[in-house]
Amino acid sequence: MDNRKQAQTETLAHGDYETGLTETDRLDLRVWLRLLTCSNLIERSIRQTMREQFGTTLPRFDILSQLDRTPDGLTMGDLSRRLMVSNGNVTGLVDRLVGEGLVLREPSPHDRRAQLVRLTKPGKQAFADMVPAHAALVKAHFSGVKREQLTALHDMLGQLKDSLNDSNNGADSA
Repeated sequence: MDNRKQAQTETLAHGDYETGLTETDRLDLRVWLRLLTCSNLIERSIRQTMREQFGTTLPRFDILSQLDRTPDGLTMGDLSRRLMVSNGNVTGLVDRLVGEGLVLREPSPHDRRAQLVRLTKPGKQAFADMVPAHAALVKAHFSGVKREQLTALHDMLGQLKDSLNDSNNGADSA
């Protein structure tokens, strides 16, 4: 079996894309797939914890988190932009959170076409109950990496993000 076939077989065994590449494959592709693999592993663990410990989903947690940061509320459009998802995705989640009494909708005082979404008192409490478990889990995922390495990784990812934003802005104007 050649190296590429061996790597592809290992990919299926490990459940990620990164292990399907060899050292001769492009470095940029390998880095992107490693980022994707790490992100997926962390997200899968957090999703499972949110579901098992709190009976909620990560997208619901993310909505509560954004609303916790903005006590005056957010419009549905602002919430969608912050979460980087479509208005349709947010609408269904917000509807369910309203039904559970965790958030409320009210007309915006600045734009009568828009509605503000805010946390209710039970919503604030539910979010506050989840934060310690979420924070501990994220911390645990990075516990094997030294602080100075995390700082360097954060800086490098910031450079990558800036580069991506620059290239995307150039593509928008082309």
